[in-house]
Amino acid sequence: MDLNLNGRHALVCGATEGIGRAAAHELALLGADVTVLARREDALRDVVAALPQNGEQQHGWIAADVSRTDALHAQVEALCNGKPVHILVNNTAGPPGGPAHLADTAAFLDAFNKHLIANQTLAQAVLPGMRASAWGRIVNVISTSVKEPIVGLGVSNTVRGAVASWAKTLSRELAPMGITVNNVLPGFTETGRITQLVRDRARTSGESEESVVDSMRKLVPLGRFAQPGEIGGVIAFLCSPAAAYISGVSLAVDGGRTYSI
Repeated sequence: MDLNLNGRHALVCGATEGIGRAAAHELALLGADVTVLARREDALRDVVAALPQNGEQQHGWIAADVSRTDALHAQVEALCNGKPVHILVNNTAGPPGGPAHLADTAAFLDAFNKHLIANQTLAQAVLPGMRASAWGRIVNVISTSVKEPIVGLGVSNTVRGAVASWAKTLSRELAPMGITVNNVLPGFTETGRITQLVRDRARTSGESEESVVDSMRKLVPLGRFAQPGEIGGVIAFLCSPAAAYISGVSLAVDGGRTYSI
């Protein structure tokens, strides 16, 4: 199986922790040069210092706010002018919880901007290099809510679905150029996001956090939450040469929790 990413340059967003950091690690293990993107410069430096290094790889970082799309495009475009990006991993923290009917318009607009518009901005910045190479991978980290909406995540459910439809459309447009576009849908994963969701559910229901976690685990046939590296490994595979004929899919990595096919 060809998993070799030597000579490829990956841009991984939201990479200071959790799934983004795990994806950056796995891509570096396969030989890719990795640039990590997030807001916190100090944390990014630590991530880059810890990435696997075979002696020839060159890793780097960009401190950027994905909600400031004009500046984001300029920063990534500057990166690509010096070193074209072949792999883009779109990964952004999810919106706050709460029912859709209680969310104000600003919450929807903010989430739409940080997810769909930021993804579009990043894709447009990296596409010239992918087209020139006739090779590219775009992987969007979304949520299983694109298959089954999750109770209490009204804004997230709405925006994640929009991102999934955008990605499916993009996959058909870019396929003739040798560029694949796929979505990874993590289930319950041991990250800061799940910690916050557990706290929110405990506060709303009056249950203890331990009880909430136990109830959530019972929904997963494998009986546990995922580790970030298990999601990161799937992302890295979809970016590898071995996955060249996979495009336009939304792949649930959730321990079998979703009921939909």
